[in-house]
Amino acid sequence: MPDNRQAMERKPTGRAQSASHFAEVEVLRPKKLETHPGDAIVGWAAGQLEIARSILDNPGGGLLFATQTMGQVRSGLHERDAVRWESVVGMLERAEDAAVRREFADCRRLIDQVLAELRS
Repeated sequence: MPDNRQAMERKPTGRAQSASHFAEVEVLRPKKLETHPGDAIVGWAAGQLEIARSILDNPGGGLLFATQTMGQVRSGLHERDAVRWESVVGMLERAEDAAVRREFADCRRLIDQVLAELRS
């Protein structure tokens, strides 16, 4: 039978717990946000969308990860240059909607159109 005495001991609460819990944590500064400079975002976006397309209807979370990825790409492109990527952002919104409705063929078609637009 395991010895649970240590787990049963009273632990400090509140401020005492917080101070001891973080005593060994060294806080320097926020990490630099990794972005894709210039047109490097196009390669990143295309790679992410190819992954999303391939896992879209996989059991075990494929739909969740694919729609999350489409949203991240859409957001990244819109944030970078909303005017330049307006049509791509619109197609990605429709692709996400199709995916959520489990219209996988339509979603893949839209992703293919976005990929063609990114590569042109």
